[in-house]
Amino acid sequence: MTVVTDRAAPQPKPDFEPQDKSKADLVVFAIVVGAPILALFAAVPFAWGWGLGWTDVAIAAVFYVVSGLGVTVGYHRYFTHGSFKPNRPLKIALGIAGSLSLEMSVLDWVAAHRKHHKFSDKEGDPHSPWRFGPGFKSMCKGLLYAHIGWLFESERVNRAKYAPDLMKDPDVMKLHRAFPALAITSLLLPAILGGLITWSWQGAVTAFFWGTVIRIGLLHHVTWSINSICHVFGEEVFESRDKSRNVWWLAIPSFGESWHNLHHSDPTCARHGALKGQIDLSAGLIRWFEKAGWARDVRWPTPERLAAKRIA
Repeated sequence: MTVVTDRAAPQPKPDFEPQDKSKADLVVFAIVVGAPILALFAAVPFAWGWGLGWTDVAIAAVFYVVSGLGVTVGYHRYFTHGSFKPNRPLKIALGIAGSLSLEMSVLDWVAAHRKHHKFSDKEGDPHSPWRFGPGFKSMCKGLLYAHIGWLFESERVNRAKYAPDLMKDPDVMKLHRAFPALAITSLLLPAILGGLITWSWQGAVTAFFWGTVIRIGLLHHVTWSINSICHVFGEEVFESRDKSRNVWWLAIPSFGESWHNLHHSDPTCARHGALKGQIDLSAGLIRWFEKAGWARDVRWPTPERLAAKRIA
């Protein structure tokens, strides 16, 4: 007699990859985090001495804007949340621009951020400042962890679980594999441009300092501030299931990402700063893409949706 048994139920995918981050990955993170901090302390005397000119300012500003909007519009609002649908050239351009930020490849960035939204400010959130509980000492520890500490965790968020759609996208996988080359480009291109524009080694060195080290350090700390500061301080205007807040003074350097409360209340919305006076440069760029015919199906906020989520 043959005994028939039920097939084993499929096991849920783990939150982390079977293969953890290598020691080399952690060393790279340490360099990326530590070097900009040290450079910021040296910035003022360096500039006062001999190392700052309009060429340096222009190069740093262009790379900050391109890589920053690559993160906010590309990595975040499109690849993670699908707030709009770009044409293929724009999709690839946004992926390249985001990669220039050195904030992980598009695949790893999206996986980590989607996990953050799933467990926002609860157990399982990769970078909640409430990780260690309330109280002054615990919050100081939590803010530091949410800002920088979480990057040094050895476990890598499971890409197949949190970004299966991107793993099926050939363009995204090419961008993921090209991330090391794009990172090197982001590091070296400012110096090359500075040297060519000024036709001097000094121009290359100062452009590297401001256009690479300072630019990356500033962009990273602004981005990490959304994880830390915007989940503790600021104003709560819309209902959400976590502690996300709006921090107005980060709005311009973060290109509108610090209007964080509406984002967590309505994650797929293309505009985070939807109220009067809330400047959202990322939404403005998406609007421009839409008018140019490069983006469609944009999920703009409506008065009805905003009213339904507004705290009375």
